[in-house]
Amino acid sequence: MPETKHSTDKRPLVLVSNDDGVWAPGIRALADSMRDMGAEVIVSAPDREQSAMGHALTVSRPLQRIEVAPGVTAWDGTPTDAVIMGVNVVLEGRTPDLVVSGINHGQNLGDDVTYSGTVSAAMEGCILGIPSVAFSLATKALDADYGPASKVAADVARWVLTHGLPPDTLLNVNIPAIPAAEIRGSKITIQGRRRYEQTVKTMEGPFNRKVYWIAGEQKVIETHDHADFNAVKDGFVSITPLHLNMTHFAALKMIVHIPTAFDK
Repeated sequence: MPETKHSTDKRPLVLVSNDDGVWAPGIRALADSMRDMGAEVIVSAPDREQSAMGHALTVSRPLQRIEVAPGVTAWDGTPTDAVIMGVNVVLEGRTPDLVVSGINHGQNLGDDVTYSGTVSAAMEGCILGIPSVAFSLATKALDADYGPASKVAADVARWVLTHGLPPDTLLNVNIPAIPAAEIRGSKITIQGRRRYEQTVKTMEGPFNRKVYWIAGEQKVIETHDHADFNAVKDGFVSITPLHLNMTHFAALKMIVHIPTAFDK
């Protein structure tokens, strides 16, 4: 984390990123919603779609910076790269009050969070010690309406800026893709589980070489009353607190010791 520079600007400073790329309508909607609530907004995002990149970090080559517009920077890297570069390079030593990621074109529920570049961008903000939130709209429709999700994003951002978040905690927010009048409210949820039947499709590529396409089909959702899946399905905004420490503390009571060849 760079040394913090203080500013006389009383507006909150918000860093905006995503995994759909700097040109995606969702990030424009998110940045606009942050400006509408009175924040100073800096966008630092990938220069192209980086969906399902997870928490990938580019270490094998240097990154290129692309100045898209005043306050909008793109990077030829991952969502995690974009947040790191936003905090350490674009902001030139200023520390944002909030990192927001999204609004993703598609839901990030259950096990999706392990693959999601949207969630990983917020996770990187959290690792850097900045309150962070990931926003996703639960639809893949090309004509998706980001209006209701933008309102949710502003409401959640205001709350986080006022109340803060527990240490090492980020929020994963999923908004149902229904008209604003039909959204029933919000629920604090826990991460559900979704199992896929992994299907690898084999096709003929150029020069008679086989190519392979990973295309998992959803088979079973393990859910319960407080799961993120249920909230979105029932018309509620799902707000799930996620924690950086993935230690399974309950398992420590069962796995007391595992002998290895090096035990004395």
